[in-house]
Amino acid sequence: MLHGIRPVKGQTPARACRSAALFLLAVALLGGTPAPPAAAGWLDRLKESLGGSNDVAQALSSDDIAGGLKEALRVGTETVVVNLGQPDGFNLDEQIRIPLPNSLDKVKTVLAKVGADSMLTDLEVRLNRAAEIATPKARKLFVNAIQAMTLDDVMRIYNGPEDAATQYFQAKMAPDLMAAMTPVVDASLAEAGAVNAYDSVMEQYNSMPFVPKVDANLSEYVVDKGIDGIFFYLAREEAAIRQDPAKRTTELLQRVFAE
Repeated sequence: MLHGIRPVKGQTPARACRSAALFLLAVALLGGTPAPPAAAGWLDRLKESLGGSNDVAQALSSDDIAGGLKEALRVGTETVVVNLGQPDGFNLDEQIRIPLPNSLDKVKTVLAKVGADSMLTDLEVRLNRAAEIATPKARKLFVNAIQAMTLDDVMRIYNGPEDAATQYFQAKMAPDLMAAMTPVVDASLAEAGAVNAYDSVMEQYNSMPFVPKVDANLSEYVVDKGIDGIFFYLAREEAAIRQDPAKRTTELLQRVFAE
């Protein structure tokens, strides 16, 4: 057992090690960015977080453990929301950039024949702008979902796969996130000029002879793609939360996790 870890009453030494390890993992991530390679700086921060104690680790309550991991997840989710909610957060990111709906492929082909397909390029940019405007509204929903976590939720996330927290958020939030973002996307589509752009595209398209009828639900489409983008990067952020501490303090973590 790691020197300095004292089991609380009724807690085995192995469980004390595990508890302290979880708290070490959470505390290491509260800054939201990777720490420098030198272990000393990270350990100094850890001591400050533990109230200036000279012990590297000490026995912690379940509330301490849960609170530490929740804070780490709060910082991680906020990072994702802030990054995607800024200009070009979606538009210039090849991983999550929102393409035109497949239902508009025919429209693009027809308009390209008359040199008017640039209208579709403009519409695509505006769809991404709408997602960027709407994404910050997801922040409060993530905070609520984190606050609602039980100790069982925390331990399942900690002991689960790299995207365990992302899976938790998807199960807890997906319907509420869709409901909350839909009216925001409706407004942001108008704010980004996507509604007018779409109307102009369809007016041009429908003026062509013998073209089939085409319709696209832009709001539903942008909400779906926006949520996909948020969870895509949330899974990456979660994987980093799990991996970065080992890169910074490999020897310490190997000893702490040894039961």
